[in-house]
Amino acid sequence: MNYKTFYKSPIGLIEIGGTENSITSLFFIDEEFNPDVKSNPYIEKYVEQLDEYFKGKRKIFGLNIQPEGTDFQKRVWDELLKIPYGETRSYMEITKILGDQKAIRAVANANGQNKISIIIPCHRVIGSDGSLTGYGGGLWRKKWLLEHEQKFSNTEMQLELTL
Repeated sequence: MNYKTFYKSPIGLIEIGGTENSITSLFFIDEEFNPDVKSNPYIEKYVEQLDEYFKGKRKIFGLNIQPEGTDFQKRVWDELLKIPYGETRSYMEITKILGDQKAIRAVANANGQNKISIIIPCHRVIGSDGSLTGYGGGLWRKKWLLEHEQKFSNTEMQLELTL
């Protein structure tokens, strides 16, 4: 059975989907939502963790996720999960880690197909020149998330918003 709930974040409404014991989707929505949805205790635990993240009290999420995608997409998403809080990697860096520099477009596409944003931190992937490129929730949200994480980490980062 699939469950769903909504979370009002500082940067907009987030829809969270899942099963009895995992998160399957998390994305920003800009429309009205149906408050009569089936939630469950597992998803509500994630809401608590998301709230801690936005308050700067959580850097790592501790719940099961179940992303749906191709084997290649899952390999890319596994690499995204290794990017530390407050840091970024370029699409090219991820491509090199995966062992095929010609796959940069495929890596960018897989990053864009991530349905569990924030947990699988696709917002931490930037252009090789340090510019912010592509984010399903909007570049302004990507910039906000990176600046938010920067506030609560020990690393310095220069962000350039490219629209």
